Amino acid sequence: MTTRTEAALPGSQPAAAMRSRRSRLWRKLWTDRYMYLLALPGMAFLLLFEYVPMYGIVLAFQDYNPFAGILHSDFVGLAHFDRLFKHPDFWLVLRNTLVISLLNLILFFPTPIVLALLLNEVRQGVFQKAVQTIIYLPHFVSWVVICSLTITLMNSEGILTQLVHWMGFPKVQLLLDTRLFWGMITLQSIWKEAGWGTIIFLAALAGINPELYEAARVDGANRWQQMRAITVPALMNTVVVLLLLRIGHIMSLSFDQLFIMGNPMVSSVAEVFDTYVFKAGVLQGNFSFAAAVGLFKSLVGLVLILGSNFVAKKTSDNYLF
Repeated sequence: MTTRTEAALPGSQPAAAMRSRRSRLWRKLWTDRYMYLLALPGMAFLLLFEYVPMYGIVLAFQDYNPFAGILHSDFVGLAHFDRLFKHPDFWLVLRNTLVISLLNLILFFPTPIVLALLLNEVRQGVFQKAVQTIIYLPHFVSWVVICSLTITLMNSEGILTQLVHWMGFPKVQLLLDTRLFWGMITLQSIWKEAGWGTIIFLAALAGINPELYEAARVDGANRWQQMRAITVPALMNTVVVLLLLRIGHIMSLSFDQLFIMGNPMVSSVAEVFDTYVFKAGVLQGNFSFAAAVGLFKSLVGLVLILGSNFVAKKTSDNYLF
């Protein structure tokens, strides 16, 4: 009788359902308490170093004075953005940033995928591990070292310059040629990071069910057909996720690499937003202008990643996020 009366009361069922959901939630949290405890340092790091500093965005809308501080600096609205868009170097910097990023996207991004597919087909374990180690090692080398080696090899008396001249080509200053700069930067990125990027794709390949390959062999599929029908489709979700993340960082490039490799002779093709912020903002003490440029980069990256994710959802049956 009591049960019927409680069921008849308005709002009693939604309240009971809510209490039940809360109870299940707390039970789940308690059951996985050690997993959440392990995740706590990473969450704290993300909160402290990624979200808390975001209050500094307000600098982009102020005429920041270090002595007055953020709370007492004058508010100037969108003046710094207006200055950025009207600056004669803006379109040059935007072009260089987009071109280098697109070259990395077209040439660098597929390289780890190809390397992972090739290494996955190697059946000699010792040879596979040796190749993996060799191609991983450049990732741990500083950009300062890599750029110094490049400058040493490609200066006017460098080995590569002498080799090009020995092959019959006219002797040119490789480091001062604007036509070669973008290609040189892209090749540096491929050499340094392509091997490290294969780790993610090899991990994805390791999760493929071996029974799929056995069934394909029974059906008479050769190695190429197995790769095309099983391996590549299994990689697609990983490829799309990493591609989305890469598109989100299309406005961000390696500051160390471009700052060291750049020189006055190639500044027209070497100046990107990362170096522009440092030179026009930090070196000149205009922190508000630097914050405005950084915020512009972030907004463009946000729009790109949301747009690409929307397109991926519309063109794929599997929702990524």
